[in-house]
Amino acid sequence: MLAASFFLTVSIGRASEKTEGKTPWKITGQLEEACSCDAACPCWFDSKPTKMTCSGGQVLFIEKGTYGKVKLDGLAIANMSQSPAGKTMMGSFGDWNFSYNYIDEKANPDQRKALEAIANVVMVPGASKKTETRYVAIT
Repeated sequence: MLAASFFLTVSIGRASEKTEGKTPWKITGQLEEACSCDAACPCWFDSKPTKMTCSGGQVLFIEKGTYGKVKLDGLAIANMSQSPAGKTMMGSFGDWNFSYNYIDEKANPDQRKALEAIANVVMVPGASKKTETRYVAIT
């Protein structure tokens, strides 16, 4: 599998949002992304996968983060997904074969709940009818 990784500094969050019932959160860290297609990822150019399906993943390594009062420093979340055969990720959104969120197994119960909430916002929600959350070591 040929994959490209991107190291980015990311800062995502809703720290200033004051919507009732919403927990304010902010994370900063590095995002790594890769797919099974030949480089560069054809989905970004509205082209078909170079293999039968596009299998892609992204991992967000949180350097500093909070979800309400819960600290998330040093934890990670990830997503792995796959498009239907012969379709791009963007063109088949909502009909992906699967989309699994992975939560860092080092997280305590409060951190797991916080990471799940964040993953359900930033890790392609609604992309597949087959979704699961799994707890694994992410290094």
